Amino acid sequence: MADHHTHVQDFFTARAADWDTRFPDDAPAYAAAVEALGLHPGDAVLDAGCGTGRALPALRNAVGPHGTVLGADLTPAMLQAAVRAGRDRSGRLLLADVARLPLRNASLDAVFGAGLISHLSQPGPDLAELARVVRPGGQLALFHPIGRAALAARHGRLITDDDLRAEPNLRPLLARSGWRLDAYTDEDARFLALAVRAD
Repeated sequence: MADHHTHVQDFFTARAADWDTRFPDDAPAYAAAVEALGLHPGDAVLDAGCGTGRALPALRNAVGPHGTVLGADLTPAMLQAAVRAGRDRSGRLLLADVARLPLRNASLDAVFGAGLISHLSQPGPDLAELARVVRPGGQLALFHPIGRAALAARHGRLITDDDLRAEPNLRPLLARSGWRLDAYTDEDARFLALAVRAD
């Protein structure tokens, strides 16, 4: 576990300074994914593995001035980049591991996770931890601004059957972790899995 955390931190620390400039056109995709969550004014939402906080402004717009927006990330350099970009004005930033969140049970209405699942050290228990902090009936969005095939091609790979984001793998993984997969989109321009916290 510690080795995994160190690897994730090293990976993102090296990329934090220019992360946003590498993906400058993602904002509309983030906004559309947040809209799909169906948040309401006053809701409480967590951006899990928030990175430089690119989802935070859209999340703030969705929950309004009286809602709660939290961004949690394991890598200090990514949170520092979020502050430099001014995104801390949209939500409270937490240096925290999504596998052990400093939040009460059922304290959130939703969790947003962009590019999150491939960086979880223990996907089942980690998704269960996200379920712990969400009220029954609350929502989870697992998002990436490009689909699985496009992402694999970007890294010079082909999709494999063991990809956690493949629907036949993701649906039972979520079910074992306290979630029910409600909607699944995997196209070139977007990956979005929407799940509901089981009662």
